[in-house]
Amino acid sequence: MTITLEDLKPAAGSTSKSKRVGRGRSSGHGKTSCRGHNGEGQRSGNSSKRGFEGGQMPAYRRLPKLKGFQVYGKDNYAQINVGRLDALKLKEVSFETLKEVMTIHPTCVGLRVLGNGEIKKAVTVKAAYVTPSAKEKIEAAGGKVEIV
Repeated sequence: MTITLEDLKPAAGSTSKSKRVGRGRSSGHGKTSCRGHNGEGQRSGNSSKRGFEGGQMPAYRRLPKLKGFQVYGKDNYAQINVGRLDALKLKEVSFETLKEVMTIHPTCVGLRVLGNGEIKKAVTVKAAYVTPSAKEKIEAAGGKVEIV
């Protein structure tokens, strides 16, 4: 048996007739042709952008303003400059030792050391991140840097 062009047809259920609108009230798609009453949506060429809520402030812009909104999965780090390390009377500076000496926000999970200022005494620093300039200054003063 050979297949000819006359034998080809789409799979069962893959096609359906298009909705015929504006063909009288008895059709179920008459008068407003399924477009509602007046307004931008009934006009031809209408396409509202994603997230548009009729001029009301959309949810994606409203939500971050609510109290207690937090970005989940983002770690908060306490930050300290090299200049402040000099003022502290500590031989070893880590997140735990700084918690005892200073007030650190409860959401912080680690320590970042930044390179602003000068340091004169040798200090051992244990931090999650140390900037290259801070590392250079600490080691030049005779201290050590450990990444935790």
